[in-house]
Amino acid sequence: MTTTRPPTHRNGLQGTCTLVGAGPGDPELLTLRAVRAIESATVLLVDDLVSDAIVALAPRRARVVRVGKRGGCQSTPQAFIEKLMLMAVQEGETVVRLKGGDPFIFGRGGEEAEHLRAAGVTVEVVNGITAGLAGPTALGIPLTHRDHAHGVLFITGHTQPGTSGPDWQQLAATAHGARLTLVIYMGMGGAAHIQRGLCTGLPGSTPVAVVEHASQPRQRHAITTLDQLADTIRCEGLGSPSVIVVGDVVRSASALAQALEPAALHHTG
Repeated sequence: MTTTRPPTHRNGLQGTCTLVGAGPGDPELLTLRAVRAIESATVLLVDDLVSDAIVALAPRRARVVRVGKRGGCQSTPQAFIEKLMLMAVQEGETVVRLKGGDPFIFGRGGEEAEHLRAAGVTVEVVNGITAGLAGPTALGIPLTHRDHAHGVLFITGHTQPGTSGPDWQQLAATAHGARLTLVIYMGMGGAAHIQRGLCTGLPGSTPVAVVEHASQPRQRHAITTLDQLADTIRCEGLGSPSVIVVGDVVRSASALAQALEPAALHHTG
């Protein structure tokens, strides 16, 4: 049985903590609830991928602490972030943990909420639009479609050291049999490996979209096929943060790209 203990509040104060999804970067995609939380914060712990325009919504008096976490880059240790959150709450602060995308979709929000609740802190979570939804939408790609996809799988292409990671061959077979769209996060570094695995169960001609910096002014994308995924990423110079969308629903974006540029398979812009 797990027991919780009340936090020790310095000076008799009791703080609060809210995990807020900042979405993919465009402030206009924030929920009203997220904006209210940011505007009430006295301390913000901000992820690396949160845009400056969103951080600017915080009160001028608020203390902003950058706790960058980004694949392939030097990151603030997760344990240290959780310690900062708890210390600020115990000091009576109104803490907002501002996370890119959605806190509960590859955002470690579950880990942070568990840590705080174990210390007796009530945690509120405000959802944000995840890049796996915003990226395809920016290209006119529906993740589900009655004629093309009966469901969608959100998958991480980045795993903890020492773990085997997703079984791409099995995922390909499942996606093909159940007609599912695959949305892959943090898969750019392992794109060649992912391509090989998925090609065991999906046709090489399966359409694929790669969206970098979804919803932001610097958004770029490429539309290609599964058997050309790694080559396209390399040739177009696409990098992180990006999402990879695999499935027949990408034909919606392919049709648009071909209408705009009939001679080109890949489109970046």
